[in-house]
Parts: sequence; structure tokens; C-alpha cells
Amino acid sequence: MNLSRRELLQAAFASGLSFALPGLDLRAAETRGDERQKSLIVIWLGGGASQLETWDPHPGTKIGGPTKSIKTKLPGLEIADLYPRVAEHIHELNVIRSLVSKEGDHERGTYLLKTGYGPDPTLIHPSLGAIASHELPNDKLEIPSHISLLGGQYPARGGFLGEMFDAFKIYEPSSGIQNLKARVGDDRQQQRLKALDVVSKSFQAGRRVQVDNTLHQLTVERALRMMTSGQLKAFEIDQEPQAIRDAYGDTQFGHGCLAARRLVETGVRTVEVTLMGWDTHANNFTGHATQAKQLDPALAALIHDLKQRDLLASTVVLCIGEFGRTPKINPLDGRDHWPRGFSCLVGGGGLRSGLVIGETDTEPQTDQDANKSTAMPHDPIEVADLFATILQQLGVEFDKEVLTPIGRPMRFSSGKPIERLVAST
Repeated sequence: MNLSRRELLQAAFASGLSFALPGLDLRAAETRGDERQKSLIVIWLGGGASQLETWDPHPGTKIGGPTKSIKTKLPGLEIADLYPRVAEHIHELNVIRSLVSKEGDHERGTYLLKTGYGPDPTLIHPSLGAIASHELPNDKLEIPSHISLLGGQYPARGGFLGEMFDAFKIYEPSSGIQNLKARVGDDRQQQRLKALDVVSKSFQAGRRVQVDNTLHQLTVERALRMMTSGQLKAFEIDQEPQAIRDAYGDTQFGHGCLAARRLVETGVRTVEVTLMGWDTHANNFTGHATQAKQLDPALAALIHDLKQRDLLASTVVLCIGEFGRTPKINPLDGRDHWPRGFSCLVGGGGLRSGLVIGETDTEPQTDQDANKSTAMPHDPIEVADLFATILQQLGVEFDKEVLTPIGRPMRFSSGKPIERLVAST
């Protein structure tokens, strides 16, 4: 990945850098003292995965199509047969089969499913990761605390919290981060920095308050510290044993999921890993079979790896997209956009596990019934409530009211936690 100067400085500011603990594994240090910090990994299924070809199949029904189901380790739960490896680990998470939304457009749906709010022309809401990074700074972290791997067209943003909380974007995690080393020797680099300091101090003369408000010097210091941080080793997935790399799959998405595990192990607060390609208006069934070959091994390995490393208890895992696909199969053997009852996986981070929430109609009487805009699943779950649950589990005051730059009071979430997920018994 090639980084612009602006992107590097922005990422450095967002990371909440300090002079402490340059080593890789912050988590190990935390286990010796305070409780391990909470993190979030979002597996983003860009384009809108079909609930009927993933976590809510209806084989043998009018809407089910050719997709078959398989049993899982969770008694009574069956998922699409495209996911045999996830079936072995899905009991560690929860399945919500009744998410509801009013946004059936990609951009608007993505906005809602990343922020918990519908689009508003008067402001931009922060994503979950931006909120977590803002509210839960890690003063031992020297790399960005909010990272997007393989990001799509609509990355997670800082919104009214500021651009410094935008996700730090890395499009090819297997290639690491390039252009972080100076292109000159140490002596020449020091000369350049001294020259920059002279220019900065000259500009600062008579403008102290204005310059301080730009956070220029602090941002430069943090950028330089990130460039030499040992925590950048988190991106070096080639240092993992071959067996682990094989488990995730030799794909960019597999590499991204492995990097996500290494990043939260290092202390990064939120990592989003994107798998595009789910917009199956045509050839839905072959398209989902192709996608599953990437998602199944990587997601299963991630859950297993987090569990084995004692990270799942402190890491919320959310697998979701902007909406689902229509129950009705269209003439192109595809499914269209469907926000009125779709599925996600969520768990870890101290949430309960093994729950299946909600259900969709297994047998609409007619095609018209199948795609009625008013059709609702049983036990519908609002996106805002899911996000309130996640924020609370991360340790964020989900209904905290903050002022936007123009003085408008806004809550982080308009929802309420889903008690079934957070209750201990």
C-alpha cells in the first residue's frame, strides 16, 4: 500500500500514540494488570449477502432455491451447506435472522449498517469503530486504532468526531505497509527534520494559538513514532506458521482476517475486513458458492484462532453486510436487494453465545407475498439496538450525548441493548 503524507499523518493522529511499550503484544502486558481491553472485528460482506445462502437457508421451499443446509454444533441450528467449517464454530457466536432496515440502496444501506443511523444531509455519523477509538483510547498503541482492510467504496468514517477517526485503509494486507521508511539515510533524515522544525517554528511566531489548534507538531511526532514502531509487525502475516496461514486460506480476504487477529492481539481497537462481491442480482447461487470458498475458511479460522489465543472473550466479532437478498428468485436466477429481514453473526467480547434470534417466513404463499415491501420477520431486530449492544459490550456509553462541531447534540446510538445477548444467564 502506498501512503500519502496526509493519510500517514491522519493515521498517526488517530492512533492515540505514546512513548510507551513499542513491542508487539500489548495484550500480554494487559493480562498482567488490568482487564484485557475490548476490541471489535467487523467482517463486512459488501454488496449484501443473501440470508438464504448463508445463515438462514430454507431448503425445499418456494423461496429456498437449490441451497441445501447442514447441521452445526449448535443443536437445532442449520446453515447453508456452503459453510461446513463455520458450522464447526458458529456456536461460539449468535445468529440474528431478523434484522430489519428501511435502506435498500447500497450507499444508504452501508451508511446505516456502519453507523446505526440512516443518512442525514446535515451531518455524518461516526462508524462503530470511530466511536470505539474516540471513547476508548489506548495510550500504549503506536499504530492506528481503527483500521480497514480490503475496504470497499464506502469506508468507515469518523463523521462528526473528526476525520482523524476515519478508518486507516490498507487495501492489500499481505503486502504490508509500504513507504513507512525514510528514503534517505539517518543523517539526512535528521537534517530534514531539523529543517522542518525551523520552518515550523518560524511559521508559529505570532500564531501560537492558531498553530496549536492545528495539532501539526503533535501529528508529526506521532507519525514519526509510528514509522519506527515495533507494533507494525502485526501486519507481517508471513511470520505466522504455515498451518495457520493455510487455515485462513490463501486469499486476500483470508490474509485480512489473519491480520485482523494479529492487530487486535497488538491492541488495535477496531478492525474491519471487507469481502466484496455479494451483489448477486444474477447467478445468485453460483456467486454465493464462489464467495463462500473465501468466507468459510477465513471466518472459521478467525473464530477458532481467537478462541485458542484467549482473545474471543475480549473481541466482539460482527459478520454483516448492508442488507440481505429477496426471497423471490428473479428471472436471472438472482436475488435483489432486501432490507426487510436479513441475517448477521455476532458474538465474543463477553456476549452470550449459541443464540438464534428471529426467523423469516419459510413458505410465502405466492411470489407477491415473498417480496411484499411490508413483509416482516418474526421478532424483528433494529440495527440501532444491535449497535447499542455492541457499544455497551465494548465499554462505551452507548447513549452518551456529544456535541457536533456545530453544537448539535447527538447520541452515539438511538437504540437499546438486546438483553438476550448481554445477560449472563
